[in-house]
Amino acid sequence: MQIPVRNINGEAVGEIELDEAVFGIQPNEAVVHQALVRQRANARAGTADTKTRGEVTGGTRKLFRQKHTGFARAGSRRSPLRRGGGIVFGPTPRDYRQAMPKKMRRLALKSVLSSKVADGELLVIDTFQMSEPATKKVVSMFKALGVQSSALLVTAEPDMNVVKSARNVPRTKTLTANMLNVLDLLSCRAVIITVDAVRRVEAIWGKAPAVAEAQA
Repeated sequence: MQIPVRNINGEAVGEIELDEAVFGIQPNEAVVHQALVRQRANARAGTADTKTRGEVTGGTRKLFRQKHTGFARAGSRRSPLRRGGGIVFGPTPRDYRQAMPKKMRRLALKSVLSSKVADGELLVIDTFQMSEPATKKVVSMFKALGVQSSALLVTAEPDMNVVKSARNVPRTKTLTANMLNVLDLLSCRAVIITVDAVRRVEAIWGKAPAVAEAQA
């Protein structure tokens, strides 16, 4: 599978052969959904805590006599019905993490990448060509590439010039190839990735070298 390679001015400078094992599979929507739910659940802190009537500060004596007071029959100042009392069915610390097999996580990521390629939303450029931070370069690149909505910039290695240039552009995020994930890919319409980052993605999520050599 070949797609064009462009520069930051939107001009075609060549083509790149994509690994179909990563960018050309049949997407599995069920696995993608499960991976997305898992990632969002794992991001939850789950540290909210409330005290029950057995944990709040207060005495256990009966507040006043049972009869002939005109008030409700109160037995404790720690009752949930009273101010300062315990909370009924309140949140307590818990772990929201969900487990998912490694093969399914890999399948979900490759499914999203394949969908981006099929929909023409994965744009490959030769390099970002930024020797210093320049937000105007990112904005002009978006116009040249026809990007009018959210975008994810993917580099092979951390590049602070790219990060600083893109962080002031609305709905734009920067990631390295090894940090790609289902949530960020689905949150951005366009994925702008360098040639080096494509090769890094194929090396990480493609076929294992030992398997490839054995098949050869």
